[in-house]
Amino acid sequence: MAKLHYYIIFLFLITSSSCTSKSERLLRTREKVVQHEVKKRPFIQQENYYVSKVIDGDTFWVQNSRADKFKIRLIGIDAPESRNVFYKKKQPYGKESKEYLTNLIDKQYLRLEFDVDSLDQYGRTLAYAYLENNEMVNELLLKTGNAQILTITPNIKFEEKFIMAQRFAREQALGLWGLELSE
Repeated sequence: MAKLHYYIIFLFLITSSSCTSKSERLLRTREKVVQHEVKKRPFIQQENYYVSKVIDGDTFWVQNSRADKFKIRLIGIDAPESRNVFYKKKQPYGKESKEYLTNLIDKQYLRLEFDVDSLDQYGRTLAYAYLENNEMVNELLLKTGNAQILTITPNIKFEEKFIMAQRFAREQALGLWGLELSE
């Protein structure tokens, strides 16, 4: 009986020591993942980002102070396509939408704000962009009719503001909302 008792204690010590090492390894792995995520997203909300190139009416490239480049996709909006890319086809008012965004932000500094999800399915960084005068670019595109609402959960922080901006553009028949009247 004493041998069985020592055997049970021995098994307990072996399994408890292996559990401790497993939990320690798990903690170390989690710490590494968190550190990697912090390194992967070197965005600082107070930093200004230089716009180096506009792709279309809702996507552009920025560069930070360390010369890292990132592709930004504006949250909560969808601009018409300005060119044929993969399965997406050029759409009416796409060229005008890109031109408006280019005139608004190209070669300018922007402040970026992020929401819950930081990346989209294509690896682009999702953001709200602000001009130096604190006007939100996303909202301006909606208000001028150069984009329409495309809110995707969980990035819905400014959904109500965007609804009001789009409603204004539709009522005034601005941008792409004027196409229906002219055709």
